[in-house]
Amino acid sequence: MNIKESLYRAVSEAIRKAAADGLIPAGEYPAVKIEYPRDQKFGDYATPVALESARILKKSPIETGEILKKYISSEAPEISDIEVVKPGFINMFISPDYFPEIIRTVNSEKESFGKRKKDNPLKYNVEFVSANPTGPLNVVSARAAAIGDTISNLIEANGDVAHREFYVNDFGNQVNLLGESVLARIKEIRGEESGFPEDGYHGEYIKDIAARMNNEFGKELDALTGTEKTEFAARKAVEFNVATQKRDLGDFNVNFRQWFHESTLHQKGEVISALEALEKSGHVYDEAGKKVFRSTAYGDDKDRVVVRDDGRPTYLMADIAYHYDKLQRGYDRLIDIWGPDHHGYIARLTGAVQALGFSSEKFRVLIAQQVNLIMEGETVKMSKRLGNFSTMRELIDEVGVDVSRYFFIMRSLDSHLDFDLTLAKKDSSENPVFYLQYAHARICSIFREADKRGIVPDSENILNEHLLDHETAVVIKTMAKFPEEISDAAETLEPHKIATYLMRLAQSFHRFYAEHRILTDDRGRTDTYLALAGAVRIILKNGLAILGVSAPESM
Repeated sequence: MNIKESLYRAVSEAIRKAAADGLIPAGEYPAVKIEYPRDQKFGDYATPVALESARILKKSPIETGEILKKYISSEAPEISDIEVVKPGFINMFISPDYFPEIIRTVNSEKESFGKRKKDNPLKYNVEFVSANPTGPLNVVSARAAAIGDTISNLIEANGDVAHREFYVNDFGNQVNLLGESVLARIKEIRGEESGFPEDGYHGEYIKDIAARMNNEFGKELDALTGTEKTEFAARKAVEFNVATQKRDLGDFNVNFRQWFHESTLHQKGEVISALEALEKSGHVYDEAGKKVFRSTAYGDDKDRVVVRDDGRPTYLMADIAYHYDKLQRGYDRLIDIWGPDHHGYIARLTGAVQALGFSSEKFRVLIAQQVNLIMEGETVKMSKRLGNFSTMRELIDEVGVDVSRYFFIMRSLDSHLDFDLTLAKKDSSENPVFYLQYAHARICSIFREADKRGIVPDSENILNEHLLDHETAVVIKTMAKFPEEISDAAETLEPHKIATYLMRLAQSFHRFYAEHRILTDDRGRTDTYLALAGAVRIILKNGLAILGVSAPESM
């Protein structure tokens, strides 16, 4: 059930038939749009096609709308009333006769409601979090985790395939610096002069890694010297940190299909292969001993060095090689979620994808903006290098997985997020997660009470006469839009739309519940309202599952 798509077909067919009947000229018309009016009094759906066709038709949009109106009516049984209003919108209202069908569909499809199947699904690679393996995940990474996983859930619900991938940056100076930091702490443990590196990692977790490494691998370390010792310490520290990241992400309901290590690109010669492919395309030139990618051809503000004058590839070259590898694996779409300071990186990497022979449509970057933790109105300071930062683990322990994930998702990805810890810990309707989960738990309690009274619901006994008042109609119309919301959120990669939708549904149900007694002596009314409540419960559970949030049956 997707009324929006049904109306898209109905309006398209109306244009075709009106043209065939000679009432409007045949030809190319603007793409049909089906929208939600800002105010429900203007309908449940609207199309501006008459307005947008005015220049082609040389007709008044109102006149065109009146012509199309009768054709749409015959093509869309879900619609009862159609109004043509200035300046040329065609407003459409869901027929109350269709209300029982909406409720029955939800109750019959259950956990499948809202999901679609495609004959030829697209294959997505969704790479997110990809935090450096130099320490625990922080709250910005936690936001990326919640959003990336929810986007993947949406892609899957929309009938496509999503492969979640984490890119482990285990190569380069930062990893060497990690090894030197751990070795310095090991020396401190042993009472030796440490000589801590100037730009080293100071967090307490470094001391924990050093203690563990000294206990488990002390003898192996002592047998090594120079760079071998640093490389060994760095490799083991990366292993420890990645294991911790995997554990924390798993506890956050995020599980990756693949953990791709940057070091494998260098070991397999893939960085060189990608460079050769770029050179073959004619987009690399030599300058003062360096190799430079002509990224200005793709909108970058300057060309970028990909190989230094000493022959070492830059970070950009490794990133190009990584995305070349992903493209060669046969994905239809690559989606990357990056941190807040990477806007300038988009043009050069998108350009590299094109220079390697792939369409820019295959690659999209989303930026997860900054997260500010707020406690009692004060900002909690974060600094990873100094060790004064709030980790993802600390956040999970403080407010739980459900609240953390929802709070990260409920705002648009491209907006800064003030994460209110005080609000997050409230067990009241002020907390949006509590409000949503309570709606689900409330419905479960209604069914438990019905069972106590010996009421066996008949989900087919849905009487339209009990569905016509305003509060009930709003609930049903909101329910009907769930498949459309999933499709829209998946195609625009905006998971906050589902959080917003679920809040609207919960609010409409709470208003309905305040005005209507569900368990009554009137069996027809009781069966009708139980079927309605059951359908709302299904959608709340399905929607919360997409967000990675639980739907408790009691609270």
